[in-house]
Order: sequence, then C-alpha cells, then structure tokens
Amino acid sequence: MKSFGKLLWSLGVLLALAVVAGSAFWARPVSFFNEYNYLHLCLTGVQSRSVTVAGHRVHYYAEGPVDGPVVVLVHGLGGRSDDWRNLAPFFAKAGYRVYLPDLPGYGRSEQPADFSYSVPDEAAAVIGFLDALDLKQVDLGGWSMGGWIVQHIASEHPERIRRLMLFDSAGLYEKPAWDTRLFTPTTAAELDQLDALLMPHPPRVPGFIADDILRLSHKNAWVIHRALGTMLTGKDATDSQLPGLKMPILIVWGGEDKITPLSQGEKIHKLVQQSQLEVIPGCGHLAPNQCAPQIGPKVVEFVKR
Repeated sequence: MKSFGKLLWSLGVLLALAVVAGSAFWARPVSFFNEYNYLHLCLTGVQSRSVTVAGHRVHYYAEGPVDGPVVVLVHGLGGRSDDWRNLAPFFAKAGYRVYLPDLPGYGRSEQPADFSYSVPDEAAAVIGFLDALDLKQVDLGGWSMGGWIVQHIASEHPERIRRLMLFDSAGLYEKPAWDTRLFTPTTAAELDQLDALLMPHPPRVPGFIADDILRLSHKNAWVIHRALGTMLTGKDATDSQLPGLKMPILIVWGGEDKITPLSQGEKIHKLVQQSQLEVIPGCGHLAPNQCAPQIGPKVVEFVKR
C-alpha cells in the first residue's frame, strides 16, 4: 500500500509538471521553439559561445572541424544565427569551420541602446567579430540585410574575403514595393501579410503562437525601426560598390522572393562580372532555411572551387 501511495504521489508530481510546462508553452511558444533549437544544436555538437566586440557581447555558434577553412554566415533583419541551422551543416560536413554570429541587437547578442543598427555599423561589428576570433580571411555569406552587410565588408575590406555568397540579398538602391511596417507586425492580419511576403504558401499560424510572435515583435520593434530608418534613406546602397568587387561571388535567390525580388538578384549579377547566379524555383525569401537541400550542394561546390 505504501508503494502504491508513492506511485500516486509520483504521478501527481508528473501531472503537475506537465500542466505547468503546458501552460508555459501556451504562454511563450516562441521561446520554447528557440530553446528547442538551441538545445538541438548543442546536442548535435554545435558550440554556443560569446565574444566581446566594441564593448558588447556577441553570441555565435560554431560547428565543423576546428582546423577547417572558415565560413562565416550573417543573418538578416529581425533574424538570428539559428536561421542558418539547415544550411550550415552542408559546410560543416564538407570539412569547413562555420561561424554563425548573432548581430548586435538580435538573437542572443546584446541590444545596446547607443548603437545605430545601420548596415555600416553592423558591418563594422562583423569585422570586430572576425578580429576577436583572429579570423584573417574567410568565405563570407549574408542573407537579406546580412547580404547588404557583407557587400559593405567586401568593398571596405576585400582582403578579408576569399569568396562572397549573397542569399536573397538587399543592398540595391530600390524602394521596397511592400509596406516595410510589416516587419514589425502589430496584428494577426499584419503577421499573415508578412508571412505571405516571406514564403510561398505560408502555413496557418495558431492564434496562441501568433500572439507570442506579436509580443516579441513589439519588444524588439525599436531595433528594427532604427535599422530600417537608416536603410530606407538609401545612403548606404551598394550599387556603385558592386562593380569594384573582385573576389568570386555566388548569388543565390528564391525564384518567388517577394521581399527582394529576383530582378534585384539579376541586377547584382549584371553589376558583378565574375558572379554566378543560382535561382531556386518555388522558394521565397526564406530559401536558405526552407530550401537548404537544394542550395547546400551548390554553395559547397562554390567554396571548394
């Protein structure tokens, strides 16, 4: 009878824990998802570390052999290093050491109040990151705003880059054809509109998840607004810089991208004589994540060339 009582007590504790966990997941599903990704990456051998850049903590992931040639991948506006989780393993399995920094203001890095979050200042932060890890020369890739950032680095510090990879990149002097306020949605309807811009055939987002996404959007909106405020002036556009780049450049684009349309990828390709353009049919702006199986072999072939 005593052992039966202990069993009932144990079951009661487990039930209570399940209720608490379920309630926490219901209230903060995005946090659970992010922590799941973090745990999954760490359990698969990906290292989570931080360095100090210009007095601020910058978090990053590292994977692949420590003595392999180095690839650094830079995420986009509102993104985080985890966004590369599907593409980075292709480099690591090919023998490359891959570094995935969270830009200042994003992911697990600090959000300094006195930082501009402009493309040039984020580019300077990436150079500071390379210096902190003593990475003299790397293969560098950037996605969306990250592509804009790495274009600046390629122009200002060409000696630091062996090869450049641009994924659905921003940077050209072109006014967006969509409402940029959608990057900080405040309603479920605006979130649906943003998802429709980011990907073809977006899945339906359950209400409790949408509520948490909107909560985080409100919390981080000031960073996005500050970044967009500088980008939309056009003063940091790269149109005039691109023809001067001399390193090999791979341009990868989702054929159905509505944020940075394929026409922009084609224009970058025309501006850079030695560039290679790879269009991924059926994919949108999130191609490096959602279409990694199609992209992975192409980028590995490029860096190995």
